[in-house]
Amino acid sequence: MTTSDCMMIIAVILGPIIAVQLQKFIERWREVNGRKLAIFKALMATRATPVSPEHVQALNMIDLEFYGNKPSDKAVTEAWKNYLDHLNNGPKDVDSPTFQSRFDAWSAKTNDYLAELLYAMAQDLGFRFDKVQLKRGAYHPQGHADIEQEQACLRRGLVDIVLGRRTLPISVTQDRGT
Repeated sequence: MTTSDCMMIIAVILGPIIAVQLQKFIERWREVNGRKLAIFKALMATRATPVSPEHVQALNMIDLEFYGNKPSDKAVTEAWKNYLDHLNNGPKDVDSPTFQSRFDAWSAKTNDYLAELLYAMAQDLGFRFDKVQLKRGAYHPQGHADIEQEQACLRRGLVDIVLGRRTLPISVTQDRGT
């Protein structure tokens, strides 16, 4: 048996095995990349409504799906850590006279951190967005903002009534027509 015959036998045996392993590798890569892309899409779609459940769920999946040794994965998890730390350290003393100005500054910085996170994710996934586009490119109609603000006001008012910090105003009127 010649060397070329041995090489041919090895190629016939190893060829299918290598092909199957390569196919499995490609499928795993697509699956991981697909999950990362789903998180990125959810965050992009909800970046104007950061308290939406879909946005929060996507944020909470980052540590799991972007865990890895690649520098781009580490950039994403580092941006997420910074954003999460910022989110957890917002102004809380609502009754303070400086609350609104501190909240406005915190909100502006929140948008910067989210843009940094989205930028790192875009880089990891091969998208070429710039940070300004990520920060300012979301559409959020004024009507949605009004509804969110009204709902928050109603919730706060109801909570104040339930906790006894406010009373429910009632006025007695007389019906003169019947």
